[in-house]
Amino acid sequence: MWPPDPDPDTDPEPVGRSPPGAPAPGLRALLPARAFLCSLKGRLLLAESGLSFITFVCYVASSASAFLTAPLLEFLLALFFLFADAMQLNDKWQGLCWPMMDFLRCVTAALIYFAISITAVAKYSDGASKAAGVFGFFATIVFAIDFYLIFNDVAKFLKQGDSADETTANKAEEENSDSDSD
Repeated sequence: MWPPDPDPDTDPEPVGRSPPGAPAPGLRALLPARAFLCSLKGRLLLAESGLSFITFVCYVASSASAFLTAPLLEFLLALFFLFADAMQLNDKWQGLCWPMMDFLRCVTAALIYFAISITAVAKYSDGASKAAGVFGFFATIVFAIDFYLIFNDVAKFLKQGDSADETTANKAEEENSDSDSD
């Protein structure tokens, strides 16, 4: 299990000493929380970064090396969003529209992966290009699922805001209407 559960039967360590082989507490702060990694968004971001890295490595080893920039950039962006969401930077940096940035990242990644995967599979004949294309198709599916879920969340949020605006507008109309005009 990650992180390891402390054994309740052992005696506590003396103050100031850590057990041998234990990571420093400062380094542990850089790791995402287990609860976030087990969430749907955490799993999607892990899958996006993993598939992007595998696709990048396949493009490096293939004759279709012209396409290696897109998986590299998507890998770095997926890692950035993984740590930004895990460290809750969206709460700390309020000036950025995080859902829109994540949505645009997923849409563009899905479209780019789809285009370069079709090209890699159809145009190049070596095995590494074919593998990169197949992993690119899997990455396209994962990015498409992510942007679909983001779109649904944003749509629900906007519908809640619209329904609140409509109820206040209807109440204002009822209060301002002249009921004695019969």
